[in-house]
This record gives sequence, structure tokens and C-alpha cells, in this order.
Amino acid sequence: MTRPFRIGVSADFYEEAREHVEAVIEARLASLPHIECVPMPTPDKVATPDQLNEFDAVFALATKIDANSLRGVERLTIVARWGVGYARIDVEALTAADVMLAITPNAVKRPVTEAIFAFLFALAKNLPLQDRVARAGGWRGELPRLGINIKGTVLGSVGCGNIAQEMFAAAKGLGFRRMLACDPFVKQDQVAGLGVEIVDMDTVFRESDFVTVNTLLNTSTVGLVKEHHFRLMKPQAYFINTARGPIVEHAALVRALKENWIAGAGIDVFPVEPPPKDDPLFAQDNVIVAPHAMAWTNELMRDNGYEACDNVVAIAQGRLPAGIVNRGVVERPGFQSKLQRYKME
Repeated sequence: MTRPFRIGVSADFYEEAREHVEAVIEARLASLPHIECVPMPTPDKVATPDQLNEFDAVFALATKIDANSLRGVERLTIVARWGVGYARIDVEALTAADVMLAITPNAVKRPVTEAIFAFLFALAKNLPLQDRVARAGGWRGELPRLGINIKGTVLGSVGCGNIAQEMFAAAKGLGFRRMLACDPFVKQDQVAGLGVEIVDMDTVFRESDFVTVNTLLNTSTVGLVKEHHFRLMKPQAYFINTARGPIVEHAALVRALKENWIAGAGIDVFPVEPPPKDDPLFAQDNVIVAPHAMAWTNELMRDNGYEACDNVVAIAQGRLPAGIVNRGVVERPGFQSKLQRYKME
């Protein structure tokens, strides 16, 4: 190889996942010849053309890459996202610049599924309330309400892709009476083996005891969950969002909790992250919140990293990786020229 295959690691890794990214790079890349991994400074978490043009590949966590970031960029071949969300990455601009986007769907599906069930069980068993009563010296007779059993309830999902299907597979032994999902891209025969019914979105909200959000954030899903949907829910039902905050109309969620249209919610994601300290959601005592970290486990960090590294190494060897988002880039002459260059080297 005439020059090193250079990988830029966006600066936010060193703020939010320093030890994890270093361990993954050491385990997966350090022994490979001609591959060089270095930090990529990204002030305000926005990539610039000068930065991107120094690398063949970039590992991205929460860094923004848009059309301005890619102006005049010729060297970059792949952006490897650690995770599956890519709302901060302009996919069309990447394709136009002959740059591939690859994500890590296999690494995230189990940790996110477990996060959903952590919320689900905590809500069903009134865990925050029980904790507060016990800490205050109270006992079970002072609990204002009892929990519920999972068995016999209905589990619903907005979206029925990679994560939702993992969730439904894990749910099969828990005794849910029905499992419902809405997804315009999934047909009934694709999920029949999971026991899932594909229905419309209103039906998911109207009939589920637990509504979970498991869809990507894009232009078609911003504000997808509206006040209308919360008003359809049963007063004893719960809402769980571990996907992305902007998918849900935040004011409608706050109102649903404040006015007790629903029993409660588990929220790991917010319209703005981190959220302001005076977010009205925090004033509600029937919601459990988390800092977009419910799925952040040691295993998630490791497996996200391994999968992202595998995506990058494939390109370095002139192969197509798994987890491609913008498949249209593959046939573009500019991208093929880059890939052939790596094959020759």
C-alpha cells in the first residue's frame, strides 16, 4: 500500500466514550498493517471539508456531516456510524460526494431491546413510586396504586424493523396477549413467525397497553407521534421512547402525562440533547427519564465498535461492508474508482 489508510475518530468519542473507542481500536485495528487511526477535531461537533479530506474513513458518534462539510472532499470513502441513527448526517450529500454511510444494526438491537424492557417493567411495577415511598419510611399500604402484570397485556410498536423485531422475539415468552406494530415498509408475512400483527398507527395506540417507538428519525418521522395518538391511548397505558426525541411532539407528551391521559412514560431521548434543566417533562412524576444512555452497555460499546471497524476494514480491502445505508452510492463511478484504488493497493 502506497500510503496509510487513515481513519479519523470524531472528537465526541473522546468526550463520551474515550476508553471504549480506544479499546476497540486496539483490539480490532492495531495489528492491521497500513491502517492509521487518529483523532479528528470537530469543534461544535460539525465536520469541515479540511478535516474530512485528510481521511479515507471516519468514525462518527454524534458529529454532524452535511453538504458544507463535504464541499470539495475527494479522499473520504466511508463514514462509519457507531449506532443506527444518522439524523446528523446528510445521506444525499454523502452519496453525491461518492461517500458511503454504514451503520451497526447488529450491535444495537439487543441492548436497545433490553432498555425497552427495563422501562416496561419499571413502569408496570411502579418502581420509582415504590422507591420514593420506601425511602420516606413508608410501606406498601401507603402506595397510592398497585402495579400490573405483563401477562395478558398488549405490546405495540411504532416501527417494525431491526430493533422492533428483536423486541418482539424477546417478548414471546412473557405472555403478551397480542403484539401489534405499524410500519409501511413491513408486510404481515415478514413478521408472522414472531406473532406480530401489522396494523395501522391509530390501532397501535388505541389497543396497546405499552406503546414503544422503534423507528428511524428522518424527514418523514419528525413529529410522527402527535397529540391525536396520545388521546387514543388507554388511561392505564404506558408510552416508551428509546428511539429519537423529535419523532414525538414533546409538548403533546408532556400534556398527556400532566393531564393523565396515560398512566406514564419511559423516555430516554429528547428533542434537544442534552435537554434544558427546565424541560416540563421533568416536572411530571409519572415519567422515568434517562440521558439517552439506557442502551449504553459495555457490550454495546464493544460490539458497535467491532461492527464499525469491520465496515471500515472492508473498504480498506476494496470490499463492500455490511450495514450500508446509501446503497445507491455503490454504482457511482466516483465511489467505484475509490474502491478499485484500495483493491490495487
